[in-house]
Amino acid sequence: MKKILIINGHPDKGSYCFALAESYRKGAVQTGADCKVLNLIDLQFNPILTNGYRMVSDLEPDLLQAQKDISECNLLVLVYPNWWGTYPALLKGFIDRVFVPNFAFKYREKGPFWDKLLTGKTAQLIVTMDTPAWYYWLINKSPGHNSMKIGILGFSGFKPVRIKSFGPIKSSTVQQRAEWLKEVRILGSEQE
Repeated sequence: MKKILIINGHPDKGSYCFALAESYRKGAVQTGADCKVLNLIDLQFNPILTNGYRMVSDLEPDLLQAQKDISECNLLVLVYPNWWGTYPALLKGFIDRVFVPNFAFKYREKGPFWDKLLTGKTAQLIVTMDTPAWYYWLINKSPGHNSMKIGILGFSGFKPVRIKSFGPIKSSTVQQRAEWLKEVRILGSEQE
């Protein structure tokens, strides 16, 4: 059975990201997948990596559980808005605290290379934005997508990492948002 962990990185429970995460979950559950949703706003943790990697801080219980859930999933789904070209501070803080050495990766003693400790897993990004997709790609060079796909998930061993963007949200109609929810539900039922 496929184990899916959906992480919602939006800090506002009334956001469209919450609806997208639920729509994906409904699609995945229809196929019999074991599916868990983790809303970061509900977790209790300090998002600041106070000492960097010089001295890894003890993880709060919610972060220990998140690491366990990530370790056990086959597919990690991240749902979040694109803010200032990347993602909300809440999601960045979660990544800083959870994707640490000896969990997500391990530096080798000699040389510049590292071991990817989360191999064998795939990821799906579901990203909302107010910037048109063509502008984000052509003018901005997709900094948030690249950071998440290459610098975080790829660095840790996730492959492939697929990205589905929706927007512009601010000018979308109720009908368009309903269509996007259907699209995400289908995406969840396909579980690529």
